[in-house]
Amino acid sequence: MEKRKLGSSDLEITPIGIGAWAIGGGGWEFGWGPQEDKDSIAAIHEGLDRGVNWIDTAAAYGLGHSEEVVARALQGRSARPYVFTKCSLVWNKSGEIGHSLKAASIRHECEQSLRRLNVDTIDLYQIHWPIPDEDIEEAWTEVARLKVEGKIRHIGVSNFDAQQMQRAMHIAPITSLQPPYSLLAREAEGESLRFAARNGIE
Repeated sequence: MEKRKLGSSDLEITPIGIGAWAIGGGGWEFGWGPQEDKDSIAAIHEGLDRGVNWIDTAAAYGLGHSEEVVARALQGRSARPYVFTKCSLVWNKSGEIGHSLKAASIRHECEQSLRRLNVDTIDLYQIHWPIPDEDIEEAWTEVARLKVEGKIRHIGVSNFDAQQMQRAMHIAPITSLQPPYSLLAREAEGESLRFAARNGIE
């Protein structure tokens, strides 16, 4: 399958990846309804067998369940795809989701994702939402520090606007931007994607 370089990284990725939001299952605030884990694992295997080489998940998907299913799908496979995940959405004991960009929270989330995914390094770690806005610099400083420590290979952002990306870039380069984008939601085609293109952000 054709591959392309992701931004300024050394990751050569296929044009299509495996999105793991739905496999988090139902029973949580942003779920897509009940899912059978065996079907999710089979779908991941099918994608990988056809040449797809990356999976995008997030800690919040299923309150950790999506990451655990991804780990189960990759268990025993000789060639591991790139694994991307996200931080900044946290939940309490009742399963209520909130936002945190505090350094201690980001570090804790990273450690928990490494454990659930059963990997030593996350290939791309993304801040899921830039909320609260005033803590963006603290969070980006921490993900950059985690990269230096080797827990993360590359760092990216999700749902950031151009101004927020500019603030982050004063601290460390951004590898990727993941905005809401579809045939029905095309707002990202404006300033955000133009800014990303000018700055080598994929």
